[in-house]
Amino acid sequence: MLESIAERRIGEAVANGELDNLPGAGKPLELDDDPLVPEELRLAYRILKNAGYVPPEIEELKSTGVRKLLLLEKRIGSRYYSKVIRKLGR
Repeated sequence: MLESIAERRIGEAVANGELDNLPGAGKPLELDDDPLVPEELRLAYRILKNAGYVPPEIEELKSTGVRKLLLLEKRIGSRYYSKVIRKLGR
């Protein structure tokens, strides 16, 4: 029911021209909220992000990702190096 009321009010505002020439019209929305963060924590996370603070669990995910990338790079590099050595040895 609330959704219906909101849709009706938005429709009225559009019809009356109240939404014409708004700042940012025609530009994409900047939705930087993480949809995986519970709704009740999003405001707090946004405040922390704007203050330059990174929650420990996010920092841990970042460092884990970096470690995985380095390991993958090492594996790919060693396989490539082995193939090159075999081809040069022929």
